[in-house]
Amino acid sequence: MMKQLPLLPLLPLLLLFSLLTGNSSACTKAVSKVISAEGTDVILPCSPSIRVNLQNKLFDWKKVGQGATQHEVFMWDSADHYDRHSGQSEQFKGRVSHFQNELQHGNASIVIRETKVIDSGSYSCFFPRQPSEKFCIELVVGASPEPYVTILDQTKDWSLLQCLVRGSFPAPKVEWRDSSGNILSAEEPQVSKTGDRYSVALNTTVTKTDRYQCVATQEEIKHQSRPAHIYVLLNGAASKPSVTILEETKDRALLQCEVNGAFPKPLLQWTDSSGNIIHAAEPQVSERGGSYDVILQTTVTKTDNYSCVASQEEIKSKPAHIYVHLSDSGSPIGWIVLSAVLGIMLVVAGVVVYIKLNRLNNEMEKLKKTEERSNPPPADSAAGPMIPDHTVA
Repeated sequence: MMKQLPLLPLLPLLLLFSLLTGNSSACTKAVSKVISAEGTDVILPCSPSIRVNLQNKLFDWKKVGQGATQHEVFMWDSADHYDRHSGQSEQFKGRVSHFQNELQHGNASIVIRETKVIDSGSYSCFFPRQPSEKFCIELVVGASPEPYVTILDQTKDWSLLQCLVRGSFPAPKVEWRDSSGNILSAEEPQVSKTGDRYSVALNTTVTKTDRYQCVATQEEIKHQSRPAHIYVLLNGAASKPSVTILEETKDRALLQCEVNGAFPKPLLQWTDSSGNIIHAAEPQVSERGGSYDVILQTTVTKTDNYSCVASQEEIKSKPAHIYVHLSDSGSPIGWIVLSAVLGIMLVVAGVVVYIKLNRLNNEMEKLKKTEERSNPPPADSAAGPMIPDHTVA
């Protein structure tokens, strides 16, 4: 039996054979493009024009580098391949595989695992033996970080915004938009490149209060980032509310929260000490000179520390506090029990007084009878009262 020669000594011969048979020739078909997101696996498709069993055939995958250099990606030759041998570029070691069970159906496709931006470029799938064919694939591995937005400078009349996208590939187109989706005029984008990645900064100056957004679009890979939002408040302020007690009785208090000269129009809320929102009357809103005055009233029925907060879009004022003490601030059940106890005490007191008065009355009756026994009336008292004699001798 003929001993099979090891693969490695044959590699230089195979590479020389590839060059001599036209591996540097033009592609058999137009270049196809494959798009992948960084960190995912991607399939580079390849099959000869005539679907034949490739198990005993030769095909070779290469990546075109700078100038005329080429990097070996994967080679198959009659059940021998070097996806982990010295002939393969370090960039692809341990990351490339083929479809073993599909070779008999003419499938020479490969898989590149955990793609990187550096994997982007032109690849060739070459069948050097007659009939010679070469297929070219353009791989684009996209890196699409989200935009970051910030306010660089601001006065009461304008605000300088910046949108920054770092480490993208391909280079993105960055745009500022207002809350209605209108594209804003901006400065010339500042583009820098580190390795294969691009960083883009885009500044714009806005002169009105609005919610602005920045979007990065990479048309080559059909990708658009999620908008990054920022709220800009101009010619306005988050006014602190003032609170007061308008009316108060022993069992309720009417509270008022007031904000003057606010822009945009604020939303007022009353809360108790536990943070629970308290039901309030309809707010009273008035506008003057582009700013708003708002009044919100609520009635409370228990002792507590109450707060009023004014919110303007993403801006929230510091809460204004007020303490309310009501005489009947206890729970209704407590007052019912107290009333019952007081009622019982009054009944008991009444009974005690009645008993004592009754005893006193009996004692007086006994005393009267005792006096009558000890002092009986005279014997002739029945003849009537004695009339003094006034006869003159």
